[in-house]
Amino acid sequence: MSRKKLSVDDELQQLQREAFSYFLHETNPANGLVIDKTAPDWPASIAATGLALAAYPVAVARGFMARAAAVDRTLATLRFFWNSPQGSEPDATGHQGFYYHFLDMRTGRRAWQCELSTIDSALLLAGALTAGAYFGADTADEHEIRTLADALYRRVDWQWAQNQGATVTHGWKPESGFLEYRWEGYDEALLLYVMGLGSPTHPLLASSYAAWASTYRWERCYGYEYLYAGPLFTHQFSHVWIDFRGIQDAFMRDRGIDYFENSRRATFVQQQYAIDNPLKFAGYGRYCWGITASDGPGPDIIKVDGVERKFFDYLARGVPYGPDDGTIAPWVVVAALPFAPEIVLPTIDYFVYEVELKGVNPYGFKATVNPTHPDKSCNPYGWISPWCFGLNLGPTILMIENYRTGMVWRLMRNCAYITQGLRRAGFGGGWL
Repeated sequence: MSRKKLSVDDELQQLQREAFSYFLHETNPANGLVIDKTAPDWPASIAATGLALAAYPVAVARGFMARAAAVDRTLATLRFFWNSPQGSEPDATGHQGFYYHFLDMRTGRRAWQCELSTIDSALLLAGALTAGAYFGADTADEHEIRTLADALYRRVDWQWAQNQGATVTHGWKPESGFLEYRWEGYDEALLLYVMGLGSPTHPLLASSYAAWASTYRWERCYGYEYLYAGPLFTHQFSHVWIDFRGIQDAFMRDRGIDYFENSRRATFVQQQYAIDNPLKFAGYGRYCWGITASDGPGPDIIKVDGVERKFFDYLARGVPYGPDDGTIAPWVVVAALPFAPEIVLPTIDYFVYEVELKGVNPYGFKATVNPTHPDKSCNPYGWISPWCFGLNLGPTILMIENYRTGMVWRLMRNCAYITQGLRRAGFGGGWL
């Protein structure tokens, strides 16, 4: 090891500080938009922007940012989204209260002819509600934050996004209408349904949650019974905001666990899969795991040690049924910290001190690594993504904070829209 080992608390503090630097430097301060990834001429991600809104309160509490600066950033963001063009024209910023997945960093208009995204809008609005819950001072600026966060949430027509179906669509395009796919099967849409059900203005139909839950898959993998979803991030994103410890919906009451315990089991399945390593990828093991939707070294097919390997680029990788090409995402391990610290903390140590994956990157871990891929740079740990993503670094900050203090969970427990959405979804027990 070439680095002096820090205490657990100091290491977590440093990981948070480094990750937050992304939101300090990869944001347009005029409109608050956060770039999706650190590539030239790349657009903003509304999900990354929502994570920034949730991260500013943590940054204030941790001393990474002055409260006044956080207020300025938050106001710029919320004012932009409130005043940006909403409508069916193809170059608007949003429609029906939802927003396009990717926006031009400067103009804030739709980029790449992308979809109006229901899930990414939910992540954006969850960040706005976090800001509204945190900035509670009796000042004009903080009052405006609360007013705008509330107005943005109340403007969304969630029922419109059902398009007369039982579940919620993935999104909409002005050129072709609603997307074919719907949010079905357990995934990050848990947050979307809770937020949609909690709306006082245009809520989802109460039946939508049961329709979604009816598509769940209960699996047994490596000795763990759990609600299956392959990519690890799907077991994390809703938990960034909602404390699922001790509360249950009808499905979880029948199974005798809660969604927090489910995510814990999914985390252990990930580690056990890496230990088992059925596809014999390099590096996998007790302290090297974390397979999720992520950047990758492909698309490429290469013969490695006599075995033909197919490598993917950005893809929703999953465990244990794949797809898997040997790509590991360190950030998704960090985001699992609240669920299974006993296996996450040693893995963080391995990534930081043994293979030195942070290197000189100012934002902490790069998005992904692939020890199997014979990278042309001759890196001793194989291929390493050249990019950092806001969608990775936001959960790093927020889930570490939930592990350390439960700050975001506490804020959202006091958000009436979230508690109303949980109750309409059938949750009860525990703190609720």
